[in-house]
Amino acid sequence: MIELYYWPTPNGWKISIALEEMGLPYRVHLVDIGKGEQFDPDFLKIAPNNRMPAIIDPDGPDGEPISIFESGAILQYLARKTGRFYGATERDRIVVDQWLMWQMGGLGPMAGQAHHFLKYAPGMEPPNDLPYAKDRYRNETARLYGVLNRRLAENDYVAGDFYSIADMAIWPWASLWEGQEQTLEDKPHMARWLETVGSRPAVRRGRALAAEKRSDFRADRKAQELLFKR
Repeated sequence: MIELYYWPTPNGWKISIALEEMGLPYRVHLVDIGKGEQFDPDFLKIAPNNRMPAIIDPDGPDGEPISIFESGAILQYLARKTGRFYGATERDRIVVDQWLMWQMGGLGPMAGQAHHFLKYAPGMEPPNDLPYAKDRYRNETARLYGVLNRRLAENDYVAGDFYSIADMAIWPWASLWEGQEQTLEDKPHMARWLETVGSRPAVRRGRALAAEKRSDFRADRKAQELLFKR
């Protein structure tokens, strides 16, 4: 049974969705980021960058346990382990990796910054209502969604005609487009894809994992200190 270190955020959802899609048994260890549990010394042994998600697979390479941090690396590992959601050919895998890296290096960080400067920074103490930062990240997120929409105009899924770990990585962030102050009116292909992926039973189960724990940190000064200033 895979040990999943998790909190209900877009990065956490990537792995809960993947585990559900792949039918892998797992045990959840909640890492309450609002209480600073990501800085616990035992967790840092698994995830030295003090970020969740992370996993421990007791049946790793050569049958030995392995711990893995970084959501993209976990997705690649699980796809290789199961032989699923990574395409059928080496060319497929290259395309999947391209879009996975696009999410890890582009959409995730930019959408995350958009959330921060649009939702959280204006209400912090002292307030940081920064028009330049808000415009910068809102606009860059919009540009990235334009890229995604054009890709999906030609393909059912981001890597082609097959559902992959790239979709599992992108969907959790893209599903929060409203909080990033985006619109789907000019992105019909992205809207279609969001609905298609979001209707998958495994995606629904992965998104629902510990959903009751998800909270808005705008009124929680202690959580803000831990999340944004440490």
